[in-house]
Amino acid sequence: MSALTVSHDLSPDWDELVRTWEGTCGPEGSKVEIIEGIVTVAPPPSKTHNLIAHLVHRSLLRGVPTEWAVCQTLGTAVPSRSGLYIPDLVVVPEGELRTDGDPYVLASVAELVVEITSPGNAAHDRLKKPAGYAQAGVPLYLLIDRWAPGGPAIILYGEPQGDTYRVLSAGKFGDPVDLPEPFGCVLDTADHPTE
Repeated sequence: MSALTVSHDLSPDWDELVRTWEGTCGPEGSKVEIIEGIVTVAPPPSKTHNLIAHLVHRSLLRGVPTEWAVCQTLGTAVPSRSGLYIPDLVVVPEGELRTDGDPYVLASVAELVVEITSPGNAAHDRLKKPAGYAQAGVPLYLLIDRWAPGGPAIILYGEPQGDTYRVLSAGKFGDPVDLPEPFGCVLDTADHPTE
């Protein structure tokens, strides 16, 4: 199933986009995001998708400093790209969750973002979101691409420059993924389901 476009404005004001995002009610469990100024609604992730998110979350908890939080489905904003993404996992300083105000965090405070592709959002996760995360200066972007053309793949991006990343490592499901410091841990992907 692909994402549904809810609204589009060629020159949207950020606050107006956020109000539209906050007022968009999708079916229970759906993901409402703003991608390049377009508010989209995607269906809830599958059980397999959620299992992979759980396995990565559990692995990250072993390496994340105690003052950081590993969050699922936390609104992560890139206002300069008219984007408000809902990554599968994002690591942010815990203090960012204790502030009042906006219902999202700025991507610039994230230490790591993890996106797991679904058939309807793979292009966003491969192209549009990494450009936004890189532009915001997110140090690490982990793409778990269940729908990659050559089979399920895991790509770790880093060293953001402008709106692009350098590939730090790439492999297939089953390959370990070394997360550099400050994480200093290895993600075991042997249990990641491919179907």
